[in-house]
Amino acid sequence: MKVGYWGDDPELLSDNSDKGVIRVQRLQELGVPATTAYRRCGPGGPWTRLLPGIVLLSNAPPTHPQRIAAAFQYCGPEAILTGTDACRVLGLRNVPEECTAIQLLVPHRHRRRNYDYVQVERTHRLPKVITRRGLRVAEPSRAVLDGCRQMSELRPVRALLTEAVQRSFTTWEQLNEELANGSQRGSAVPRLVLAEMAGGAESVAELDAVRLWKRSGLPEPKWNKPLFARSGAYIAKPDAWFDQAGLAWEIDSVAFHADAKGFARTLDRNARYAAAGVLVLPTLPSRLRTEPEAVIVELKSAYAAAAALPKPNVRAVA
Repeated sequence: MKVGYWGDDPELLSDNSDKGVIRVQRLQELGVPATTAYRRCGPGGPWTRLLPGIVLLSNAPPTHPQRIAAAFQYCGPEAILTGTDACRVLGLRNVPEECTAIQLLVPHRHRRRNYDYVQVERTHRLPKVITRRGLRVAEPSRAVLDGCRQMSELRPVRALLTEAVQRSFTTWEQLNEELANGSQRGSAVPRLVLAEMAGGAESVAELDAVRLWKRSGLPEPKWNKPLFARSGAYIAKPDAWFDQAGLAWEIDSVAFHADAKGFARTLDRNARYAAAGVLVLPTLPSRLRTEPEAVIVELKSAYAAAAALPKPNVRAVA
């Protein structure tokens, strides 16, 4: 192609870019000398150098999708997005906003290294690839744990791991297997949370409930096990079921139950509990943290009240 021809076709470069991000090598193929490309990235120039050999065809601050596009071009066609960005692309919601590094997996034979905001992991254990929004993304178990390994606080790790299980992106068993076989760097916090989840808790609120139950001195309940009447009719899936007393403990969040459909579901559930003779203790998730002592007193009182009644003829199924 004739040098300088690209200037006569304003759409040529953008059409060959990904969200305005393009390799300098590709620019050369389109007739833009490398010296010209880098000069245009200089102070006051119309372009921006994002990563080595990667240019943004604008001098505006890059968007996050443009940063991801640049990271993929930097790491090559075999790269796989993982960590918190992969979790967002997959559709998980409990992803901390403060995680700024973009994590990419590449085959171990590659020689790419970390650069600026791009965190590169060379690995022999490449995960199964899922295509979302045109991106190569790691399967959920790997993406979630790679993200959690970058976090040092318990709460965001609990939120992400429990959401992934609760919304069926993965299972506790799959997460445990991935944690055992993957990198041990940064694994202490997710390992602790998975140990907390081993009893069956499926949300951060339920993990808070587990900690309060342990302080109560009451027998261990069954967590998140479906409850059925003697006839075989489904009753509910209580967050905790104290079989010895016949007490159901429900951690009822306002967000889930406040709208018309959620309120109707709650009423239907409570009606099934009443018909089966099951005493229910509802607790707001916020009170597990703001009023733990009061919640423990209420739990023990409800347990005693349920134990004083004839035990309902129901069963919890694993």
